[in-house]
Amino acid sequence: MATAKTKASPKASAPKPAPVAAPKEVTSNFKVKQKSIIDTTTIYEIISGGGIICKIASELTIFDESAGKVRAIRYCPNEPSIFRDEQGEFAQREHVIFRDKMLAVPHTKPNLKEFLEKHTGNAANGGSTFKVVDKSASAEETLNKEFAQHEAVALVRNKSIDELLPVALYLNINVNQKNAEIKRELLMEAKSNPARFVQLFDNPQVKCRSAVMQAVDYQILNSKRDGMYWFDSNRLIVSAPAGTDAVDVTTRFFLTEKGASAYERVLEELNRI
Repeated sequence: MATAKTKASPKASAPKPAPVAAPKEVTSNFKVKQKSIIDTTTIYEIISGGGIICKIASELTIFDESAGKVRAIRYCPNEPSIFRDEQGEFAQREHVIFRDKMLAVPHTKPNLKEFLEKHTGNAANGGSTFKVVDKSASAEETLNKEFAQHEAVALVRNKSIDELLPVALYLNINVNQKNAEIKRELLMEAKSNPARFVQLFDNPQVKCRSAVMQAVDYQILNSKRDGMYWFDSNRLIVSAPAGTDAVDVTTRFFLTEKGASAYERVLEELNRI
């Protein structure tokens, strides 16, 4: 007797893994609570002239607005007032001295600060001897100068010699020397006037003048006293008035609509070299 075959039970399918959530972007919530710090030191600076040590008048007369009359003021470190008629019998006057054209007055010397604020030599009072230094503006100016210099130096470091040559030619740097020597001279220019140096790289006149000078060197152009000529045909491109430089005149001419075609020809000739 045949026995019935038992039907195999279906295999249980493995559960699908739950989708993995994308990791959340971690943002920093780190904050610094900056305290408002008031610098209580006032810096004064001699406007012009002066040497290592410069003395200003420590006793003079001014018009006192609050009293409505002329009063004498003088700097006496141990007196609470700068007005002579309010000082003691034995008050001793002291010189006000600027060293290296600067004088720092801390908050612990309120009488000296008041004396300088009312001094007739203070630029704020119409004087021409000294002025208050705006420290925030001075710091920003210094920072901007530093950034400009770093940017200019970075151009010398990062740009190829082919990109630097037009600027070198424009600055009349001898390009017939080693690349390191060219870069050294460019570095000196970058440090001496960084803002101007950076602008030269975006100045079309720089590229054009460089092309003109190279074209003269490679005998594409012929520079004469009275103007610029094509070297092969000796045809005049542009006249140079007496006392002017033919290269400068040609540069300006090439950047005009009338001289654009001649400039394009020069560039094509240079690219074929």
